[in-house]
Amino acid sequence: MWDFEHGQPTPDFDIVYTVPSRCAADLAAGTADIGIIPAAAYTTIPDLMVLPKVAIASRRAVRSILLVSTVPVSQVRSVALDSSSLTSVALTRVLFSQYWKTQPAFFSMAPQIDSMLAQCDAALVIGDPALQLDSSKYFAYDLAEEWIRWTARPFVFAFWAVRKAALEAVDPALDLPAVFQQSRDHGLQPENLEQIARDWGPRMGLTADDVRSYLTENIFYSLDADCLEGLQLFYRLAHSCAALPAASPLQFLEAANSLLR
Repeated sequence: MWDFEHGQPTPDFDIVYTVPSRCAADLAAGTADIGIIPAAAYTTIPDLMVLPKVAIASRRAVRSILLVSTVPVSQVRSVALDSSSLTSVALTRVLFSQYWKTQPAFFSMAPQIDSMLAQCDAALVIGDPALQLDSSKYFAYDLAEEWIRWTARPFVFAFWAVRKAALEAVDPALDLPAVFQQSRDHGLQPENLEQIARDWGPRMGLTADDVRSYLTENIFYSLDADCLEGLQLFYRLAHSCAALPAASPLQFLEAANSLLR
């Protein structure tokens, strides 16, 4: 989001910040034109174009998507789900069904770890609460790390998508993919990463070093060929265990808003 927050994109954008599942809901309702959506949401919203080469993914432990439990994962019989990320919920179901080979009961709950674990054996904890969690008190499983150990592929959590209908009002000369790719690239410049780490560490109750290492070591920002392979595998596995509907073929928006399947 670097360029959008520092006045650099050429077109005007009205920016709204919310949880990933709300981004997807707003795209589905037509109240937003472009959103960074959970990968899972692509399976439920028709007529979306993917902005290429930009993602929130991981090639190693992600730290911000954790399954924490009071017992080893093989003994988990009930799981409390924080439903604010559709993709993390689907990944949890895929791992239990097809990797750990167990079938616990799943319950959607407010993201309060003590309350979740008071009612269930395990809890899905995502985002800032996962980064702030003292995982030494629990059995803790990093879901990206578990996926990569199992499949040897990266995991894609989210990507930018635009409603196809919204493109009708966009100047055909506007290179939307370049706007988002350049914003990503500018945000990853070392001096800008340092500013992000300094600004966000105190807000999150983390050190600047913690934020910097998370952004540079745990998150991967390119929707490259390996990530696409991992994404498509996730869609197939999630559909096979009824965690998600079947995914339509990915459609990408290319330079100057031309369409590429």
